Amino acid sequence: MARNILILGASYGSLLATKLLMAGHNVTLVCRNRTAELINREGTEVRLKLRDEAMHRAIRSRDLPGTLDAITPGDVDVSRYDLVGLAMQEPQYTNHTIRVLMIRIAAAGLPCLSIMNMPPLPYLKRIPALAEMELEEAYTNAQVWERFEPGLLSLCSPDPQAFRPADEATNVLHVGLPTNFKAATFADETHNLLLRELEGDIDAVKLDGQDVPVKLKVFDSLFVPLAKWSMLLTGNYRCITPQEPRSIRDAVHGDLKLSQAIYDHVDAIARRLGADPQDQVPFAKYARAAESLLKPSSAARAVASGAPFIERVDLLVKLISQQLGMPNADIDRTVHVVDQKLNEKIVVGGSGAL
Repeated sequence: MARNILILGASYGSLLATKLLMAGHNVTLVCRNRTAELINREGTEVRLKLRDEAMHRAIRSRDLPGTLDAITPGDVDVSRYDLVGLAMQEPQYTNHTIRVLMIRIAAAGLPCLSIMNMPPLPYLKRIPALAEMELEEAYTNAQVWERFEPGLLSLCSPDPQAFRPADEATNVLHVGLPTNFKAATFADETHNLLLRELEGDIDAVKLDGQDVPVKLKVFDSLFVPLAKWSMLLTGNYRCITPQEPRSIRDAVHGDLKLSQAIYDHVDAIARRLGADPQDQVPFAKYARAAESLLKPSSAARAVASGAPFIERVDLLVKLISQQLGMPNADIDRTVHVVDQKLNEKIVVGGSGAL
């Protein structure tokens, strides 16, 4: 049976959308009016490399069995959908029209699967060790999440690396690292059945008889998506330097011993919260993957382009580490550099930057 999925965010969200469309499900992307008009006119194009192939394939939504449409936040009818995907950067949820839509989604009791790097605050409330911590400071506006029932929020580790090519239209996405989305379960088994149905449908898709990478993998553990934190603190946020941004590869391999120390410490924080070592990704595997990540992270690119706000998983991990009695000078240093770079943009731009 075709499911109807609403995805907030047409950039990174188009990757998950494409996988769902290939499996025969219907997707609505929520985005700006100009992008929505382009997608409704031309569809989306996701460039993905299949195993053992040298070149990326262009997978166009109009060639797929599922139906895709795009819409602005104010025009969404939430009663149409079985599941909501949260694929915007965390600061974008503070936009007024998005906040109004989020209120309607929460009121409808729809299950929401986040593929943000920054975990929605209600999801963290599902983890007993985090439920009473003061973590709001890490969010651009924590009030966005107040109406959501924690059990209706799940987190999907956004391990695939993808970006919009600078010289292409906004309906094009290039996948640089085609790894899997790793999702935790919901509190309600009815919603988990839907999640596992989507997992199976995506897994069964073939392209010219070949397996298609970027699967949706569902795990019972709430901690599996937290494995991304070690990667973010070791690579993504350390792309932000006092000078120009550097690639993820250079951030990780510029000082491999330091990188492993940071990675291991964040892993230890997750284990202190309740993660099993099997929930985590070995540093050596991450370091190998980082060798192919030749661009700065999306956070670093956003800071370099003048964004006054970005997702602050670095600050979130710092706050958690402090409240666990596990502070780390290298993590504090990363947070300080990010704070400085963001403050530079605000000062240069004046009040208009906000």
